[in-house]
Amino acid sequence: MRAEILSIGTELLLGYISDTNATYLAQQLSALGIDLYFVSQVGDNLDRLRETLQRAHDRSDIVVMTGGLGPTEDDLSREAIAAVLGETPQVDPQLEADLRAFFASRDIVMPERNIKQAWVIPSVTPLANPNGTAPGWWAEREGKVIVAMPGVPHEMKAMWESEVVPRLRPLTGAILFTKTLRVAGLGESSVEERLQALLHSNNPTLATYAKRDAVDVRITAKAATEAEARAQVATVEAQARELLGAHVFGVDSDTPQSVALTMLIERGLTLATMESCTGGLVASLLTDVPGSSNAFVSGFVAYSAEMKMQWGVPRETIDTFGVISVETARAMAEASRERLGASIGIGITGIAGPDAQEGKPVGTVHIAVASDGRVSDTSQRFRGARTEIKWRAAITALNLLRLHLHREG
Repeated sequence: MRAEILSIGTELLLGYISDTNATYLAQQLSALGIDLYFVSQVGDNLDRLRETLQRAHDRSDIVVMTGGLGPTEDDLSREAIAAVLGETPQVDPQLEADLRAFFASRDIVMPERNIKQAWVIPSVTPLANPNGTAPGWWAEREGKVIVAMPGVPHEMKAMWESEVVPRLRPLTGAILFTKTLRVAGLGESSVEERLQALLHSNNPTLATYAKRDAVDVRITAKAATEAEARAQVATVEAQARELLGAHVFGVDSDTPQSVALTMLIERGLTLATMESCTGGLVASLLTDVPGSSNAFVSGFVAYSAEMKMQWGVPRETIDTFGVISVETARAMAEASRERLGASIGIGITGIAGPDAQEGKPVGTVHIAVASDGRVSDTSQRFRGARTEIKWRAAITALNLLRLHLHREG
């Protein structure tokens, strides 16, 4: 089946908001085994919306629309669908009653302009919206489907999952199953080079994607049943893991921080951090993960040489090697572990901005992970703006922590 996504709203064309709905729906359609050929955006103009929808309806089996279901004059999705199908909207008494009850439950008199949200046409089945006042439309005629959902993301996602997916599943001829391997410590070209022998398979397919925190390797199989698709993916996954080794740190929604914390918790270990150039970003990423308090003890930012020494970094380390050195990072990792009573410490120092020391260019970062009796470290040069250098240093630190724990078993 061929699908097309149509996002409606002048605010999209002006760049005021990002089209996250289209990204979500593209992923969802792929998981259902539905081929997505086009994604379009159109403003709140009836002629242009009708023209764009007509073109989408002519060339696709399923058109998924988001936005334009509000009660105001510039909410025109219903009018456009009715025009394309040549049908006349009428008020559905039950939808009207539900709308009035919604407002009454909040002690509000429903504005009469909201009555358009109770419209239907003969080809439409209304889609329930428990999170708002705008019912969706499932318009099906002559083997083609138009789905209209609200543009508010949480309303759209709930309607998609509970109302649309159960109606779409019987229409698909195959099941698509996808698994993503998350890879750290290699660039996308290096990952692709290692996986060269697997890239030309038609089913399952394998593709690489550079993300901000990793390189993703997406493996997708299409089969008559989910069990068959899963089995096909598992075969290729095993081959990919063999080629990539310890660079694979997780799957699907795993992040460097969530994987590192899981490893710490499973081993009964605790972690402390002392950060300089990253300004507490590692601690922030770790504490974004639910349950991080089970392993993360504390972290502090020691930006100046004086503060590093105050928190236990030996003066001779800083004096001998300079503030920006791998030896300083090692001392910071040890100091954070000892001062805060943690099993493991992370130390990060370097130059994220334009205040480079002689012989120490911007982007030079030193990272160390220390546990009782063993230290892992790395020195790297990152390029980009200050925020990008800080981000890449933090992600590298989390990956070094994972590898340190992996080697310790």
